[in-house]
This record gives sequence, structure tokens and C-alpha cells, in this order.
Amino acid sequence: MNKQLKFLSRAVFAMFIVLFFSVTMIQFVNADDLRGNPLNQRTIKNGYKVERGSIIVDGEPVAFSSPTNDTYRYLRGYDPGALYAPVTGHYSRQQGMTGLEAAMNKELSGNADGQFFTRIQNTLNGSKPQGSSIDTTINAKAQQAAYEAMQEFEFEGAVVALEPKTGRILALVSTPTYDPNMLSMNDDSQIIANYEALSAEEFQPLVNRAIAGDLYHPGSVYKLVTAAAAIESGAAKPSTEYANPASLTLPQSSAVMRNSDQQTCGGGSKASLETAIIYSCNIPIAEMAMDMDKNEVPKMAREFGFGEDLTIPLEVTPSVAPAPLDQAQVALSSIGQLDVRTTPLQVAMVSAAIANGGKLMSPQLVDRVIAPDLRVESETQPEELNQPISPETAQAITGMMEKGVSDSTGFAHLSAIDGVRVAGKTGTAQNGIDANGNDLPYTLWYTGFAPVDDPKVAVAVVIADGGGSSFDFQGGSYELPTAVGKRVMEAVLNG
Repeated sequence: MNKQLKFLSRAVFAMFIVLFFSVTMIQFVNADDLRGNPLNQRTIKNGYKVERGSIIVDGEPVAFSSPTNDTYRYLRGYDPGALYAPVTGHYSRQQGMTGLEAAMNKELSGNADGQFFTRIQNTLNGSKPQGSSIDTTINAKAQQAAYEAMQEFEFEGAVVALEPKTGRILALVSTPTYDPNMLSMNDDSQIIANYEALSAEEFQPLVNRAIAGDLYHPGSVYKLVTAAAAIESGAAKPSTEYANPASLTLPQSSAVMRNSDQQTCGGGSKASLETAIIYSCNIPIAEMAMDMDKNEVPKMAREFGFGEDLTIPLEVTPSVAPAPLDQAQVALSSIGQLDVRTTPLQVAMVSAAIANGGKLMSPQLVDRVIAPDLRVESETQPEELNQPISPETAQAITGMMEKGVSDSTGFAHLSAIDGVRVAGKTGTAQNGIDANGNDLPYTLWYTGFAPVDDPKVAVAVVIADGGGSSFDFQGGSYELPTAVGKRVMEAVLNG
């Protein structure tokens, strides 16, 4: 009998220990993560008891809370909603939180650690609880220019603009976009209907293509990474020449590589690295890559941030540049094809690092957290993420990119700005063939920065399914994204 009682007592004691450990983990260790989970409906519903802080662009609130007369004390509003949706995200009782609403929820709701004494003071004074506001790094003119340009072309795509010296994000646009007000109203049934309608749309407006979603083949803008690997390793310099055939059968493969115009690169029997960058030629770049160690280019890609888990503080899907298995894969991946895939943010980071003398700054979307009494609770400082290339390599690549703009026959010449030295690079990515053997529409790119002598902005533009045989090859690889990139750079430079 005593033996059975001892066994039962020990079992009860063990269960008590397990229960105590579980409660401790939930209430203390995991409390912040559970509270901050975008799907936690209790957190969101409790949030309507607080005047949530604003999200600010150039001193103006673009997301804000307004008092109501219903059971929910406040209504979250966005104006202009569609323009800033990739930045703000939405705050919805039914569909959770996204964007800065999710990433900075603690600060916006007044529950961050730095707001502890403010909460006590409000309790003692009987003041209504308020959250802090988030002052973003977004440049309103750059954001507007990017948004309007992408709306004109009506293609799926994205734009990212960075300040090279600091990593501050000046524009973050994803199209098609949506109006967050559709998901933040105080009518649950309407929210559900709106969310189902948005989710059912073919081009998925709820996906932030600038930093997440399906990654894109970078195509020829990836040649900047390949050139960086070659110059930094000593394998080449801008004047290094390579054989210049109109077509190249890849090693141990029946696949044939051609330049975009189906001709030789620049017309000579040989083509330099500089010529290949100016005219975005595939074959000289592939030959250069095959002369190097097969891991050299993906290694450089990682130095530029590929594979990095970034938060800005929004979570960024890592770009990928797998190590090629053979020479054929080396050739294809060197021109941004095969399994190389990236976000527009990552491409902008490559240009920004080149513009900044080889220093890659950590991209950041939040400038300051401002308390309700206008105190600055925290301020983001520029942070160097890495230095993938030397200043000399950055200068060499910059020179080639600038010639691609200043040379009237260069593929990036349409991004030229009067009185400003601009460096640019276009790109076209092929996306395979359909069931009938026809080319799928191409992905079009532009990336660049300005001014060359004192960089203020680096930009990346992607337009998905915007070129190729489906469009009779009109505009080559450059007209649409280059026009967008130029307008964004001008918006920043013109203040």
C-alpha cells in the first residue's frame, strides 16, 4: 500500500513540475513571442482599447487610429492606403497583422520594454493608453514616383530605392497593391469578404514582391556580382578580353548560349569585360566565369547578402545563389539564370554597395520610434553589414556601369539624367518554355545609382512577365524598368 502511495505521490509531483514548467514557459519565456504573433486575435482585439501609434512618412501619418462610437474604441485607417501598403501592411481583427503593423506592433501598441515607465505614468495619471509612432525612412516623392510609374505599365513587379551611405530605404513599392482599409474596418463580415476577394486575385496583391514572395531570376543585373568576383579575385579587370562568338555550346551539354541580340558582343573577334557590361553580353561573362573557380561567384553573392536572413524590420526572404555543379551550370548561373533567384531589395543592395565604395550597409525601414509626448524613444543608426569588395573594385565596376549609361548605344543609356553622372545596368531573365515549346515572358530589370561622384540613391526595378516573344521583343530588356528607375532617382535628387 505504501509503495503504491509513494508511486502516486511521485507521479503527481512530476506532473506538477511539468505543469509548472509549461506555465512558466508560456507566461514568461514565450510570452512576448505569443503576444507578438500576427495571428494572435486576442492581442489584436485588446489593441483596440489603445490609441495605436501612427506610421509616419516625411512627417505625415500614413497609418493612424481614429476614435469610434462602437464597441471597438478605435478604427485603424490608411491614407493613401495602396501607395504605402508594402510598408505599413494592415492591422485587422480578422486577418491579423502584416508589414510594419506586425514588425513594430509592440511599439505601436505601447507594449515595448522601453515604454514600461510610460505605461506606469499613464496608469497613475489616469491617462488613456497610447502607443508610440514609427517614423519611417521612406522618401514620399520617391515612393510616389515609383508607384505612379509602375501603375502606368500595369505589370507585376516591384521597386526598391536605398540611400547607399546609410542603408535607409527610400522607396518600397510592390505591384499590384491593395488598400489596407479593406481589411481594417470594424465590420467582420466585410473584412472576410474583402480578404477572400484579394486572395482570389490572380496576381496576389497581398504579396510584398519587393522583399518576399516568389523570388525572381536576376538575369543580367547579376553580372555585376560576377564581375565583382572576377575583379576582386584578380581573375580579370575591365580591359580583359574574351573570345567573342555569336553562340556558345555549353561544356558537356547540348545547350547553346547566345547574346540577347543573337550577335557577337560589340562586333569584334574579342570582347572585354567592360564591353560585356555595357552591352549586357552573355557569352564573354560566361567564359570569364568558367575560367574561375566554380565557387567564386556564389561566394561573392553571399558577401553581397544572398542567403542572409534580413529584417528591415520586416522579414526578408533570403535570395539564393547555389554553388554550380559543373561548367555548364557555372556559365548559366553567372548570367543570373538557372537556380539563382533574388528579391529586388537584394539587387538594390548590390548597387548600393558598389556606390558606397564596396561597403554594404544594413537596409532599414525605420528611422525613429517617437513617444506620444514626442520624445524619441529609439533611433536607428547606420550599420555596416559587410564589405564584399574593395574600393578599387567598386570604382572599376562603377566605371563600367557609368559607361553603360553615358554611351548612347549602351543598354542602360535611357537612365541618363541631364547634368548628373549615373551608373546603371539592365537585365533580362528568361523563365523557360511553356507546354507548347514557346518562351515564357521574360523578367525585366534595371539597377543603378546616382550621382556617381556622391551617391544619394541606388535603385532596383523588376517587371515580371514583361518582355520576350509574348511582346514581340519590344523595348529589349531595358525600356520599361529603366524608365521607372530614372524617375525614382530623379525624385530623390530633385528633393
